[in-house]
Amino acid sequence: MKLALPPLPLLLAAALLPLSAPAGAQILKCVGPKGVEFAARCPPGTKAMDTGISNKPSSNTASPQKSLAEREAEFRKRKLSESEKEKKSASAAKEAVDREQNCISAKGSLASLESGERIARRDPKTGERAFLGDSERAAEIERARRAVETNCK
Repeated sequence: MKLALPPLPLLLAAALLPLSAPAGAQILKCVGPKGVEFAARCPPGTKAMDTGISNKPSSNTASPQKSLAEREAEFRKRKLSESEKEKKSASAAKEAVDREQNCISAKGSLASLESGERIARRDPKTGERAFLGDSERAAEIERARRAVETNCK
C-alpha cells in the first residue's frame, strides 16, 4: 500500500505553527554591545531585562461584554438608588424647614415668657382661661429654653 502525503500548504502550516507561540510572549529589553533592542527573545550576547509589557490582554482589564439583561438590571439598580437618594434629600430638606420653624416658634415663646407680660392658657378640662403664676411661668421658661436648644442647633 502506498501512503499519501498531505498537501504542501498543510505541511507548511504545521511547520510554522510552533513559530506563532512567541506572539503571546512578554516583550524583553535586550541590552548588548550594539545598543538596546526590544524583542520577544534576546539574541545571543545580550542581556535580557523584563519590561513588564505583554501583548496578551490582561484578565482584569478585558471584561467580557455584558448581556442586555445584565445591563438592564444595573440600569434599574442605579435608577432605584438615585430615587432613594432624592427621597432622602427631600426628607432632609423638609426636616430642616420644620426644625427652622420650630426654632422660630420656640424663640418667640421664650421671648414672650421672659418679657413679663401676662400669659393665659386654656384649661383643657373646663375650657376656661387661666393665667400663669410665677412657678408655672418659671417651668414654662425652662421648657421653652430646652425647645430653643433642641431646635436651634
